[in-house]
Amino acid sequence: MGKLWAVIKREFLERVRTKWFIIVTIFGPVFFGVIMVLPAYLSVRGMKDVRVADIRIIDATTTGLGDRVATRLNGGPMGNAAATQVVVVAPGEVAAAESLATKDVMAKTRRGYLVVDSATIQEQKARYAGRNASSIREIEIIQDALRSALLGQRLEREGLDPKRVEDLTRVKISMSAERITDKGRGGSGIGSAIFGFLIAFLLYMMIVLYGQNILRGVLEEKTTRVAEVIVSSVSTDVLLAGKVIGVGAVGLLQQAVWLGSAVALYQLRMHIFTALGMPAMPNLPLPQMPPMLIVALVLFFILGYSLYAALFAAVGAMVSSQEDANQAAQPVIMLLVFSIIFAQPVMLNPTSRLAEIVSWIPFSAPVIMPMRMSAISIPWYELAGTLAGVAVTCAICVWLSARIYRVGLLMYGKRPTMRELARWIRQS
Repeated sequence: MGKLWAVIKREFLERVRTKWFIIVTIFGPVFFGVIMVLPAYLSVRGMKDVRVADIRIIDATTTGLGDRVATRLNGGPMGNAAATQVVVVAPGEVAAAESLATKDVMAKTRRGYLVVDSATIQEQKARYAGRNASSIREIEIIQDALRSALLGQRLEREGLDPKRVEDLTRVKISMSAERITDKGRGGSGIGSAIFGFLIAFLLYMMIVLYGQNILRGVLEEKTTRVAEVIVSSVSTDVLLAGKVIGVGAVGLLQQAVWLGSAVALYQLRMHIFTALGMPAMPNLPLPQMPPMLIVALVLFFILGYSLYAALFAAVGAMVSSQEDANQAAQPVIMLLVFSIIFAQPVMLNPTSRLAEIVSWIPFSAPVIMPMRMSAISIPWYELAGTLAGVAVTCAICVWLSARIYRVGLLMYGKRPTMRELARWIRQS
């Protein structure tokens, strides 16, 4: 036990004392907050400089539809008084008008042009061309203005006042979604879904980062022949266990700091958004976290990390170069990628059959089940069965990896074949 504790302490302190660990642990939440808020901030700032109304409307409908669209664009969220130019043409003059408008757009005197004709009236079809044609938001604004103008025209033909109808039908609904669990109300449903996805992504990132950290550490000790000195006083099983536990403790410490910082940043979100001049973020209260849920999350992290850490350690012991390690680690990484691929479908429908199946697979359960647990109420027997499956799979992988690690740590040369790995496992 003393030797195990010495290895754990060495692995833990060696990583915690590095400058990169301190920088990433402290500024990691700030970095993730910036990459989440910065795109929205830049979008808001960029949209303030956009003038969607600065286009030309080629109207070949003979019904005044172009003027209706221009009125709505000029008074819209990105409008500019009298910025839209309307050119009324005969149906046979559309091609010439388009050619002239194209030259103006190329000369940057107009952002684009919209063509409305008989097809717009009869089949609700229109054409737009411009420098901003790839801007999804701007095209949506032009479509909304055209849709509103067509609707107003139809209402007038039916003898109704379009402005009155628009005033009566323009109703904004603000609906909150609240979870109901076996114990009653359980907080915001949307907040629980977002929280569950963040937990799954965090677990995935920690397993990837610290699992590969173990792989690099084993490979470095092997290539520098340090392992030969260590195993002369410590058994390979103790060395493997110390590495897994020590690096796992570093991961738990970093996760605790990140979660605490994330909660603090969430509490200050209103002040941050106000200071940046951005719209207020919807109030999504944090979901309730019963003690049993927290314990289950920690168990899934420990078991999932131990499972993949053992596999990465075995890979590091099998190879003798970084190039071979990158290739040999691909199957292990693919198992992790398999779990994160299903994160979005499971988040959208955590009660589906797909979500149940993926959460029962031991290699994806450490990522998928915590997300489902945060979003919905999981029966205790399903939770216990999933934990048992992950624990059994973890024990098998650790047992196999320990035997590969015991032989491979002192083996050099080409990467072993599957037959040689089987012989290592039998003989060790």
